[in-house]
Amino acid sequence: MPKAIATIVASSLVATNFGFYPAQAQTTAYCQLADAAKQEKQTLLQATLKGDRDAQSRYQGLITQHARQLQECRNQTWPQVQAIWLRLYPCDLQPGKLDDIMDRIINRGYNQVYVEVFADGQVLLPMGSNRTAWPSVVRTPGNEKVDLLAQAIQKGQERGLKVYAWMFMMNFGYSYGQRSDRQSVLARNGKGQTSLYFVDNESQVFVDPYNLQAKRDYYQLVNEVVRRRPDGVLFDYVRYPRGLGADSVITKVQDLWIYGNSAQVALSKRALNSKGLELISRYAKKGSISVADVAAVDQLYPQEGEPLWQGRTPPAPLAVPVASPKEESAPTTILLPNAAQRQPRLQWELWQLSVSHAIQGVLDFLAVAAWPVQRQGIKAGAVFFPDANQTVGQGYDSRLQPWHRFPKTLEWHSMAYANCGNANCIAALVQKVTKQAPDANVIPAIAGVWGKPISNRPSLEAQMQAIRNVSPNVRGISHFAFSWQEPKLDSDRKSCQVRRI
Repeated sequence: MPKAIATIVASSLVATNFGFYPAQAQTTAYCQLADAAKQEKQTLLQATLKGDRDAQSRYQGLITQHARQLQECRNQTWPQVQAIWLRLYPCDLQPGKLDDIMDRIINRGYNQVYVEVFADGQVLLPMGSNRTAWPSVVRTPGNEKVDLLAQAIQKGQERGLKVYAWMFMMNFGYSYGQRSDRQSVLARNGKGQTSLYFVDNESQVFVDPYNLQAKRDYYQLVNEVVRRRPDGVLFDYVRYPRGLGADSVITKVQDLWIYGNSAQVALSKRALNSKGLELISRYAKKGSISVADVAAVDQLYPQEGEPLWQGRTPPAPLAVPVASPKEESAPTTILLPNAAQRQPRLQWELWQLSVSHAIQGVLDFLAVAAWPVQRQGIKAGAVFFPDANQTVGQGYDSRLQPWHRFPKTLEWHSMAYANCGNANCIAALVQKVTKQAPDANVIPAIAGVWGKPISNRPSLEAQMQAIRNVSPNVRGISHFAFSWQEPKLDSDRKSCQVRRI
């Protein structure tokens, strides 16, 4: 028996006495409950819903017992954090539904759950007290005061689960994009397009991260979520949209989502002199600068040297005397290389400035989003694709997701969703992140189901073992998603008739 596997099996023996699978079972290493324990809990829940007080007492006792057992098992079993992504529906308001969902999550050995709170332009907040810019997920008459998020947090925590709020960030959703009073908030490219007409998914509407109204709207939403005291908040879509085909790569400034009014104003403020401001303006409008542009700017502002903007270090100017060198303290003037010599470098540096400006907008927005979370002592994390920050030929991945610059004070949730028929490409994505940021708390997200391959992806067990082999310092892994593991239940939860509570 390989040493690594022997270690896993040995550690799992401790859990056997607490109703977990026996050591020889395939899922031993992952703290899953035995079938008998799951069935007992399910039976007690059903009896509780029928008013059986004795069953209710026994059910609550079993919940407490399983919470303790799970904590003990996870403390000595890799990975110490095993999480799952969960979407809730209005149907989950039915009596016992949330209890059943959280029980199933515990049964499979999870000690964290990431509940979707803001996605597709809807928020998981009560309609009657929803002061955000988005409609509530639950909008059925009679349920205006029902707080599904608060219930999920409470029911998860009483079972020993850490409950995180999972939120889209720069993708504000279709409903937001349709508001007449928010059109100036939307991100735009050099063609004047919003993301609504750019990606093959009308639910994705991205905002200009430099827009103050966008920051205010999102800040208010985050504060409402934090008031429910989740154990953590995860920010997803910390990036720009990904285009299709050739549009998945940005190769020119007009491809960038920096043409909203706020982004343009912020870009102009990066100029450090008049020459810099003029060239930035011309470059953004035309997508390039010519030799004539450089010469014209020199003539407009002859008293200035090189065009300057944030981050630019131009070549040292050549200073020559104007008067005779025999005269003392002869005045000097700055002679610049001719416009033709300087134009290629200036154009390349303007391109780099524009890309950096787009990236900085993402980082600034993330800082605004995370601040009210961390201020309350709640954990914050960012979700990202490991391959979304790469160069592609002469251009960049259109998502421009600068995860390599995310603060180390955040959890790094890297989505290792590669699909190559085996676990090697999945493990390689995780290894890329852990090598580049060895001091970050990396918690990979993988897609799949237990015990069998699905959608050309290996089982969760195979993926996790491959990740452990290449990145042994990883201590947490999450699984996308609950709906994959419980497809029938998920389908039923989408289509029920919601009754007044």
